[in-house]
Amino acid sequence: MSQTTTRVPRPRTDSDGATPEAPRRPVSPQWAAWAFLAPVTLYLALFYAYPLYRNIDLSLRHYTVRSFVRGDAPFTGLANYRMVFDDPTFAPALTHTVVFTGVCLVFQYAIGLALAVFFHQNFRLSATLRALFLVPWLLPLIVSASTWSWMLNSDSGIVNAVLHAVGIGPVNWLTSPSWSLASVIIANIWIGVPFNLVVLYSGLQSIPTSLYEAAAIDGANAWQRFWSITFPLLRPVSAITLLLGLVYTLKVFDIIWIMTKGGPADSSTTFATWSYQLGFGNLLPAFGPGAAVGNLLVVAALVFGLIYVRVQRKQALS
Repeated sequence: MSQTTTRVPRPRTDSDGATPEAPRRPVSPQWAAWAFLAPVTLYLALFYAYPLYRNIDLSLRHYTVRSFVRGDAPFTGLANYRMVFDDPTFAPALTHTVVFTGVCLVFQYAIGLALAVFFHQNFRLSATLRALFLVPWLLPLIVSASTWSWMLNSDSGIVNAVLHAVGIGPVNWLTSPSWSLASVIIANIWIGVPFNLVVLYSGLQSIPTSLYEAAAIDGANAWQRFWSITFPLLRPVSAITLLLGLVYTLKVFDIIWIMTKGGPADSSTTFATWSYQLGFGNLLPAFGPGAAVGNLLVVAALVFGLIYVRVQRKQALS
């Protein structure tokens, strides 16, 4: 019988005799994208998704100090929300939250837009003055609130001193139910104007100067140029400015708590301060109702965010 031999193929070699390496498989672009998204996803899950889940869980259970530590709070469903809606503080806190947010947004945007248009003229001291206007935004909130508390003090405040100099009697800015909400609104407007100034000024920088030159040649005055060019072209920037301002103002707590603590007689209580009072401001904290009030703020911010996304999508399609 003839013996059959099997020939083993020899590896391919280069011209110099070296064996070439096997070609590497290219990395999938999808895996690379997931690798870049992984840190952001982990951050959002740890610092946003999980706290939100815990807050929702708090609002659906009857937590006491003991059950909070042991983790055996009974499930109560929407009982905490019904308790919040039936509380006599709910209606005043809702009204104060709406007034505080609405007035602050209107004045912060109007003053910020006026200053942005003013500094857009690029005069000699424009950069220096613009930097000085950023000081309220850079200061810690506790410093700003403490400064306004001193300025609005009924006995030794500089505001009442100025009023006395012009023949007006003193005003109990922080201790009168009629003035406490106005006081915290004034302080918050002062703090929020620089943010609107910076964002709106950057939006003005993107408007071509040729449009203003053409309008000036056509005989348009400054007011007509503002309403025909500046305001319409600034609308996308204005929308995101108002949305961010709304979300920030809804959750303002530091200014109100330091200046008035929501008083006197709940005259400056908002949902943010009420949530803190329920959860941490009593000897017997009501964690469930406090979390429920906080969730109402989250829902309000989410609703306005979805409205913004829907409006932007319609504008993009049109």
